[in-house]
Amino acid sequence: MQLISREEIKTLIEQPKGNCVSIYMPTHPAGPEVRQDPIRFKNLVKEAETRLIDAGLEEKDAIALLEKSHEIDTQEFWEQMGEQGLAIFISEDIFRYYPLPIDFQELVVVTDRFHIKPLLPILNGNGRFYILALSQQDVRFFEGTRYSINEVEVENLPKSLDEALQKDETVKEGQFRLATSRGGTTANSFSQPGTFHGQGSPDKDKQQEYILQFFQIIDRALHKKLKLQKAPLVLAGVEYLLPLYRQANTYQHLMDEAITGNPEILSAQELHNQAWPIVEADFQKSQQAVLEQFHELFGGDTGKASNKLQEVVSAAYYQRVDSLLVAVGQQQWGLFDPTSETVYLHPEKEAGDEDLLDFVAAHTLLNGGTVYAVPFEQIPYSTAVAAIYRY
Repeated sequence: MQLISREEIKTLIEQPKGNCVSIYMPTHPAGPEVRQDPIRFKNLVKEAETRLIDAGLEEKDAIALLEKSHEIDTQEFWEQMGEQGLAIFISEDIFRYYPLPIDFQELVVVTDRFHIKPLLPILNGNGRFYILALSQQDVRFFEGTRYSINEVEVENLPKSLDEALQKDETVKEGQFRLATSRGGTTANSFSQPGTFHGQGSPDKDKQQEYILQFFQIIDRALHKKLKLQKAPLVLAGVEYLLPLYRQANTYQHLMDEAITGNPEILSAQELHNQAWPIVEADFQKSQQAVLEQFHELFGGDTGKASNKLQEVVSAAYYQRVDSLLVAVGQQQWGLFDPTSETVYLHPEKEAGDEDLLDFVAAHTLLNGGTVYAVPFEQIPYSTAVAAIYRY
């Protein structure tokens, strides 16, 4: 299972405005309830059709837009779902679906952009983390969540010290060269990759230098994949390698705590079982820090925190929101007029409305803020939002 990423969510948000259909439904990985999932799916698609027509689309055009959904409505698809929830996004140019480990409430939203708030728990408390299993003979990289673990191929990531040396373009005539930390090179003769011989045979310090340079190669490969990510990275390896990798590391979200021991003898699931308690504590700590900061700022006269939706909508639109707690599983329908900076709240959905809770979450995410989509009862003062401002 591949989880939806922050970048994919941003891509959904940034789609050109038009008729955008978002469908969320709970599914059943196994058991007799599986037979109900296709029926529930058809009912939700029919509801989407009705809403498109209510929004002014001709019936034939609504049917044509939703025709893409039939691609997944097969017996094989439902039998192999294996997840708790399904998110589907349909527009004129887009058809994407994501089986996900989230027990979604049934929801159909038809507005001029995709509805993304139910996806956001993937990005925080239940969310993504990485494991880098290090050894000189076997390097593995994993992407995990509370529920799953998958090994991921990373472009130019060497699997071993030997492979790193063999792939180095400066290997010529029995020598290898690896960039030093100061930008120069070192040259040594070798008969087998990773085995050092000849005059000036490296001692323990020299061997550590080679390992450090090997880890710098790994870090450069990971940098290309992780440069826009904020998910925690957990190291797994024997103790003497870990400080060397930390010296080479440039990823800002490397965890202090690591899995110690030989990772070569651990399966992906065993690595997951040891990594999850490490990252779960970090997820909870970061959310708790936001709560504490909100209480501190909200209690004073700083103007840097608010739980009034009308204020937060405008602040999110103008890129002022740094951290946001927003209630998942709830909607507040209304409109925001940027020209007059007016927010209109409606008790029931009216023509042209959108979920303003989704609006503030989407704009905070797009503008580089952090969003915690949490149950309503976890937000201070029984409100649907709590925001900390940049200024």
